[in-house]
Amino acid sequence: MAKIVVTDYTFDSLDPEREIIESAGHELIGANCRTQQELIDLCCDADVVITQFAKVDESVVESMQHAKAIVRYGIGYDNVAFVKAAECGIPVCNIPDYCIDEVADHTLAFILAATRDVRANNELIASGNWGLARGVGAMVALSDITVGIIGLGRIGQEVAARLNGFKCRIIGSDPVLSSEQAAELGCELLSQQDVFSQADVLTLHCPSLDATKNMVNAESLATMKQGSVLINIGRGDLVDLDALVAAIESGKIMAAGLDVFSTEPLPLEHPIRSMSNVMLSSHVASVSPKAIKSLRESVAGIALKAIAGEPLPNVVNEV
Repeated sequence: MAKIVVTDYTFDSLDPEREIIESAGHELIGANCRTQQELIDLCCDADVVITQFAKVDESVVESMQHAKAIVRYGIGYDNVAFVKAAECGIPVCNIPDYCIDEVADHTLAFILAATRDVRANNELIASGNWGLARGVGAMVALSDITVGIIGLGRIGQEVAARLNGFKCRIIGSDPVLSSEQAAELGCELLSQQDVFSQADVLTLHCPSLDATKNMVNAESLATMKQGSVLINIGRGDLVDLDALVAAIESGKIMAAGLDVFSTEPLPLEHPIRSMSNVMLSSHVASVSPKAIKSLRESVAGIALKAIAGEPLPNVVNEV
């Protein structure tokens, strides 16, 4: 019998995973670890480690005596010390395709809410007033603007596909995609700098890497159009939140939509919570009943493959 552990989870229970894993004759132990020592104690003798948001850092990875895999609930894996895991011979797997439509839909929801000033107008009516919350300039038709996409992977491509129906100009930046491939998406491929400077709406769909951390900062925000919109449903650390707040307060950025943050939960006192031209959600863009079911079944399935010594899908580190 193998020992499979879950470091943390936001689901009501682990019943779906437990049914899959225990029916195969293995043990599942679920926890919500709050400290690195709790993580080390849980993971040190595990055969497979499943993690959601817990920081599985180098000390935790090094404590793993015979782990056959670390599996992440989700697409991003920056909470896992995947380089150290490779050095220790432990493959790290993610689930890259379970919520593509959901995240693309959430992106469009934020874009439309921002360009139609939905939050401010709703708050105006809810407070007993009537009229236009922030003037004509805050109400924009997508067909009249340029939308820039940073990162044209699975999700970025689906965002482009949805935007085509709104008749806007679409530009994008991606280090892998060719101009011909971008053109097939109805997108003009430009440098990252040109996307920043030409986009009326900028949406981020790239991974968390050394090269992308704080890519939206005071300097890059200064290159954006006056009154532009920023959407981040990618990774929290792509955006320097303090710099974004300053740009919104100055009017440089007209509106924003954020689902992810470098610090989660977002601190209660953070000023961005009260800005009427900012749409916020709590890292939930991936959510739908279908997506969550697929995610949990995929994670459990990979854990069983690791126990059985079968080839693993979606390995993100070289082992």
